[in-house]
Amino acid sequence: MSDADEAGGLTVGQASARLGVTVRALHHWDEIGLARPSLRTTAGYRLYTAGDLERLHRVVVYREIGLGLDRIRTVLDDSTADVPGALRAQRTQVAERIARLQRLSAGLDRMIDAHERGLLLTVEQQAAVFGPQWNPDWPAEARRRYGGTTQWQQYAERSASRGPEEWQAVTDAMADLDRALGEAMDAVVTPGSPEADQLVERHREVFASYFPLTRQMQVCLARTFETDPGFAAHYDGIRTGLAAWFRRIVDAGARAHGIDPETATWQ
Repeated sequence: MSDADEAGGLTVGQASARLGVTVRALHHWDEIGLARPSLRTTAGYRLYTAGDLERLHRVVVYREIGLGLDRIRTVLDDSTADVPGALRAQRTQVAERIARLQRLSAGLDRMIDAHERGLLLTVEQQAAVFGPQWNPDWPAEARRRYGGTTQWQQYAERSASRGPEEWQAVTDAMADLDRALGEAMDAVVTPGSPEADQLVERHREVFASYFPLTRQMQVCLARTFETDPGFAAHYDGIRTGLAAWFRRIVDAGARAHGIDPETATWQ
């Protein structure tokens, strides 16, 4: 005999504990007529019979697989309802939900890897995209230096969605900009001129592939390009003196926007 039979019925609290649902849910199902207790005590308390518990159990099962309460009512009360069809439709929805969650999980894995590694490319892919001069240890070094910054987080979020083709597009855009800078220096483009300012803006736009670059940050970056041996070697390898010239056009552009290059900070 069940507890319901022995006692003539289970209270709401007992039924809640038996079925693993909240008392509030049982009250709601009672109010909407989905699963009502058949008995009442002399004091007016609800009591669920064995038959009531069986219906409640079915409600719980159908709700667990994702059926809405109206659909559950139809399945339980409509003798003409196509129960297998309803379950197949629900199975399809569950499969779609699982596929979405799997994609979400894969995306989270990539985001975690990007925050930890910076680049989600193999060593061979890095060499193919960035060229033979690329050092695959640089991303790890960058994370050690900048891993706690907002810019690293922004960079990682962009990196997570990129494969070799997307990184190749970024690399090509940077190479095109480098060529344009070298050609402008050859043409003696004057800092502060419209042509120079266009290149400064183009640099900010292209660099945004890594993280958003404010004008003050650009001033700091141009300063680094001139003073850091590695960056200076890159730019001076394009044109002798290009790192210093680039800093001058960035500084001139900053002044035009009310920024003093001498006091600019990384913000």
